[in-house]
Order: sequence, then C-alpha cells, then structure tokens
Amino acid sequence: MTKAFLTPMSFVILIGSLGAQGLERRADLVGGGDSSRGKCTVEIVVDGTAEVQIRGTTGTLRDLQGQQPQWRRFQCTAPVPSNPGYFRFEGVDGRGRQELIEDPRNNGLAVVRITDADRGPEAYTFDLIWDNQFLDQRGRTFDRRRYSDDAQFRNGPAFDVRPGGRFTTDQAVRVCEDSIRQEAQERFGNVNFIFRETRLDNNPGRNDWVVGTIAITRPWYRRNEVYRFSCSVNFDTGRVSTAHIGVPNF
Repeated sequence: MTKAFLTPMSFVILIGSLGAQGLERRADLVGGGDSSRGKCTVEIVVDGTAEVQIRGTTGTLRDLQGQQPQWRRFQCTAPVPSNPGYFRFEGVDGRGRQELIEDPRNNGLAVVRITDADRGPEAYTFDLIWDNQFLDQRGRTFDRRRYSDDAQFRNGPAFDVRPGGRFTTDQAVRVCEDSIRQEAQERFGNVNFIFRETRLDNNPGRNDWVVGTIAITRPWYRRNEVYRFSCSVNFDTGRVSTAHIGVPNF
C-alpha cells in the first residue's frame, strides 16, 4: 500500500491555497425580511489584512496577509440586493482600518477590506445598509431604482417621512449621493465609484450643505482617483439645488 506524505513545501502550498479560496458562510436571516430595505451586520476576527466579500446572503473571507480571518457573526434582515438604490457602509468596531472597496451598486458585490496593523487578533464589526424606497409627504412609496435616472427625481420630488417636517440628515445624505452618482456617470462615463465619506458640512453658514469624497476607478487605471464633492440641499423640500464634484485629491 502506498502512503502519501506532505513535505514542508507542499504543506505551505496547501495552506496558501486554502487561504486563497476563502471561508464561505451563509447569512443568518433575522427580522422581517423586507427586500426593499435592510441591514447586514458582520463581525470577524482579523490578525493582518483580510477582505470580506458579500453577495446576496453569501459571505467569503479572504486572507490577504497574516493569519486566516475567522467568522463570528453574519446576520442580515434580507439578502443584499444586486443594485440597491441607496447603500451605506458603516464601520462599527475595531482598532484598525475598515474600508469599503467595492459597492454592490456596480456589480452586486460588496467588498470590505480590513487592515489590522497591531500585533494579535482583533474583532471587527461593520454594517451594510440599503434602501430602495422613500415615503413622500402623503405616505406614498417611491422605488428609488425607478427614479434614479429621472431628472425630476434628482431635482424635484419632495420626500419626507415626517409630514410637515424637515428632511433628516440621513435623507439629505441619500438625495445628495443620488445626485453625485448621476453627476459621476455623466462626467466620467463607464467607471466604478465608491462613496468614501458623506456628512453635513459643519462650517458656519453651511448647515444646508452635504460634503464628502468619492473614489473613481477607471477600467484602464490601476489606482483610484479620490474627488471631493458637495451638495446644497433644501431641508424643507428635500430638493438638491446644486451638486458638484471637484478636482481629484492626489
């Protein structure tokens, strides 16, 4: 009978191939399962650099450098849609850096890269949040995917979940990102883009402005170009009066 032995080199190759394949896990579905809006919460242990890839209800951990990452939690209220109207990444906990490097609004895949430079493993938690609908002042539902390419939607409809109230910060961020997304498509054409940051401008006299940065990846470039953007939002009507993408920050 022939016995098979692993040499030290073949053992290293085997371990490397397992890390390259990644560790897959299906999400635990919790809550009502509303496909139009939802959230996924991911918690993993990282010691080095790792990527989390999520498509629908399938998550894959990939070790880029260091120890093999491990799953702790993967919960979703519904499968991540392939083209959500509104999408946001939020790093919740962890000592190192968490960064969204691929947005499901481009090809249905969300990719988060985590870099833990300190020695020893660390638990990281992040949320993926999406929403395809708004409610107007009469309580009617609008599907964002139907109106995302409509000029009247970008500049006109007054969405507000609180009848007679002002736009919330989260709503202002959403309509600003919609306008900037359209601006990016018109200005740069067929490119991939990710919102790195979106927030209210805290400078005096600019409390109706939303500002942030967007990373543009051109198919023929190997690096991202990061641009600052700004939107002027009317918090009484929800209309975006101006949306501007500036020059790249190198």
